[in-house]
Amino acid sequence: MEQFERQLKQDMQSALDHYKQELKSLRTGRANTDILAKVQVEIYGNYTPLARVANVTVAESRQLVVTPFDVTNVQAIAKAIGAALNLNPMIDGKIIRVHSPPMDEAMRKQIAKQVKEEGEKAKVKLREIRRKKNELVRKEKADGKIPEDQMKRQEKTIQELTDRFCKDIDAESAKKEKEIMTV
Repeated sequence: MEQFERQLKQDMQSALDHYKQELKSLRTGRANTDILAKVQVEIYGNYTPLARVANVTVAESRQLVVTPFDVTNVQAIAKAIGAALNLNPMIDGKIIRVHSPPMDEAMRKQIAKQVKEEGEKAKVKLREIRRKKNELVRKEKADGKIPEDQMKRQEKTIQELTDRFCKDIDAESAKKEKEIMTV
């Protein structure tokens, strides 16, 4: 029972953590290094995550500075950032400056909509975990491995954890939406 509950929490926590990572990559009104986390740079014919080829820092509230580890990759990094984020990075000697333009109301609403969509995807993942665990518990009951009262307790635990993690997703969504809508 304890092993079952621990595994269930671990699966649901991993879905929540994935959702939080997805939220980090969405733009807000301020410069954030996490928006560059998914950028892949083509270097020597291979695609490499930006974090492996450059250091990214926040210079000002609306500006990121990308410092390549190898200066010869400046052009490739700027091109990758421009393509991935639809922004216009500026090469300034050995560094790249990425200005985050202020977002208008329509863009804020679109990004807030993305937050809701990602939240729904995360909830679907939680419900899928719930469905699989319920099937597992019912199969164990049918096979005679556990009595009916234990099956009912486990189903109740599954539902309680699902509800709790759904509330956590809603809270993260609300927090991110507030951050996005703040001018």
